[in-house]
Amino acid sequence: MSEHQATRTVGDAVTASAVGRAVNVLAALLLALGKGSHQLSIVAERANGTTTTADLSLSVEAAPLRVTHCAKEYLRFLALLTFALEYTAVHHAVLVATTTDEPCGHACGWTVRAGWLYPIQARALQEAITPCPGVTDPPPPLAYLAPSLHHPDEPVEENTHG
Repeated sequence: MSEHQATRTVGDAVTASAVGRAVNVLAALLLALGKGSHQLSIVAERANGTTTTADLSLSVEAAPLRVTHCAKEYLRFLALLTFALEYTAVHHAVLVATTTDEPCGHACGWTVRAGWLYPIQARALQEAITPCPGVTDPPPPLAYLAPSLHHPDEPVEENTHG
C-alpha cells in the first residue's frame, strides 16, 4: 500500500466515523427536542477562517415518529455537521435549535467540541441571539439550557430508584 493510499484510508475512516456521529447527533436532537416544528442552524468557522452555515427545518410527529424535511437542506446540514464533528477542517461550530410552534419560539444551543455537542448556557445563548439595540426584527426566541445529548459510546445510566 502506498503512502497516499494509507493516508486516504485513515482519512476515510475519520470521515466515516464523523458521519456516524452526525447521524447519532441528529437522532439525539430529535429525541431531545420532541414533537413540533424545529429550525436547526449550524454555523462553523472553517480552518481557512471562512464561516459556513446550514439550516434544516423539520417537523417531528409522534406515534409513530415521523420527520419531514427538505432533502437538499438535510444533505447540506448533515455535511456541515459531519465536518464540524470531524474537527480538522472546522475550528469552531455552534448548533442552535429553535422550536417554532410557540408564538415567540424557544431556542437552545450546543457547541461542538472533541467530536460531540455540548450544551450552551441559556444566558450566553440569549445574549448571542438578541438583536442589537435599534434593530426592529421580531423579538428573539426565549433561550433555555440545551439538554445534554447522550453520546452512543457512553454507558446509559441505570435508574436505581426502581
